[in-house]
Amino acid sequence: MHPARYDAPMRRRVLIAGLFHETHTFLTERTPWSAFAIRRGEEFFAARGDGSPLAGVLEIANERGWQVIPTIDARATPSGTVEDSAFEQFWSELRPAAESALRQGIGGIFLVLHGAMTTDTISDPEGELVRRLQALPGGSDVPIGGVLDLHGNISREFAEAAQAFVAYRKNPHTDACEAARDGARLLDRVMQSGRWPTTLHAAPGIVWPPTGVSTQDEPMRVLEELAREIERKHPDIAAVNVFASYSFADTLDTGVSFTAVTFGDPDEARLALQSLCDEAIRRREQGNVVPPSLESLLPTIQAEVARGETPVVVVEPSDNIGGGAPGDLTHVFRALAAHGIGNSAVIVNDPAAVAEMRSRPIGWRGSLTFGGRSDTRFDSPVTCEVELLSTSDGRFTLEDRHSHLASMCGVQIDMGPCAVVQHAGIRV
Repeated sequence: MHPARYDAPMRRRVLIAGLFHETHTFLTERTPWSAFAIRRGEEFFAARGDGSPLAGVLEIANERGWQVIPTIDARATPSGTVEDSAFEQFWSELRPAAESALRQGIGGIFLVLHGAMTTDTISDPEGELVRRLQALPGGSDVPIGGVLDLHGNISREFAEAAQAFVAYRKNPHTDACEAARDGARLLDRVMQSGRWPTTLHAAPGIVWPPTGVSTQDEPMRVLEELAREIERKHPDIAAVNVFASYSFADTLDTGVSFTAVTFGDPDEARLALQSLCDEAIRRREQGNVVPPSLESLLPTIQAEVARGETPVVVVEPSDNIGGGAPGDLTHVFRALAAHGIGNSAVIVNDPAAVAEMRSRPIGWRGSLTFGGRSDTRFDSPVTCEVELLSTSDGRFTLEDRHSHLASMCGVQIDMGPCAVVQHAGIRV
């Protein structure tokens, strides 16, 4: 139980903010403030209905009659270590808004976070953010809740400082909006009841690669099922969160972890978390998925392409743009070209090559250098003869509002300028 500071009307006033970034610390690049898409104040409400976590909390805010205090929401696609100045810029905008709201009286704070952000000198920015909010005058009297990505690297300090966070339960993240709704309902429960839950944290000391943490497969499927079973058997435990972690971050908190938000006996929740740790340890090898090499797959790819009955999708997880990689490696293109596999396509992230192509007329033919620029330790640019097929502004609307991409950006996507070229039947 925590003493309620405000009367009923104040308990309907909720400050909302967001800071979302999955940080790949093994990249040489840094992520500046300019890389973040920013919403301020009333711009928050443009997210309504777009399938994002922010849309989810706004939906429950409307349902429960909250008076929303929108502050700042900053999000960037996964990339290299965030510059300290970016985090401080975010805080410099949030702090005065939070101080003003706390002076006037609020019932709670809802944060849309990732959980695997890292800056130059802060390994746990989400935890630092919660601590700074609680250090403001009146901040420790207000419950803090929100929503987190399943790939969070969650520190014990962050978990135990906050009151009402809920994580996505699916990977791919088709439930991000619903998880935000669950988090908002939980925060509303805390605000209206005046009862503050306790959050406990446990970690089994395991790191799994992204290829091993789909919730449709073992071990994550079983861990999520066990978490739901714990919630059913223990009514006082409001949420059990399973964090698969983000292994491309070199931090002290990188690794699988679990949290439990309980209104009851902490020892009961602690035992439940231990059961999850034990299960993860029993299944640790299941999560260590090692994909086959591209070279070993080439004969199969050639045969399937020659058959032409169905599309063949080659997933290269090490250069996953959605996981923070630069997306400019050329080895898949080189392999397709070397083996004469036409009627194929690859994606390469290269703004310089796009800029060059956008200065050319459609149908232009000539030599183009692209890819392999971001980190010469692993790749180098390729130069070949191409034909320019098309260009675009890179803006589109997602048809699936529950898609993984919508969990980060909503349904309105702006990739920036794009170009399509072709070499020996391979579209790039």
